[in-house]
Amino acid sequence: MSEPSSQAPKLLYCRCAYAQVVPQGVKNGVLEKLCESGASFESVSDLCEMAAHRDPRLKAFAETTPLRIAACYPRVVRGLFRQCGSPLPEEGAEVLNMRAQSAEEVADGMLKAE
Repeated sequence: MSEPSSQAPKLLYCRCAYAQVVPQGVKNGVLEKLCESGASFESVSDLCEMAAHRDPRLKAFAETTPLRIAACYPRVVRGLFRQCGSPLPEEGAEVLNMRAQSAEEVADGMLKAE
């Protein structure tokens, strides 16, 4: 694994397409800001669905640090990765909460410089 300061974090954006628990305006606002920034990021349809199907990409994400994830509650996201046998590391993985934070807060957290 790489040291957090040695590279830009991988950005992972969850559309939360199936649960419909994240406000649409926040999801769209974060996605728009990520696109406008020109930063490289990966977008997935729904982390919950990926966990339910034990998608092997979750393991790959968990092994990539530093990692920033825009999704929902950090404890839920960490639980999804644990459920698949690929827990997120305590250090080097940050989860931003689109259910409780504004689009600006999440986008700023995703795009902040180390």
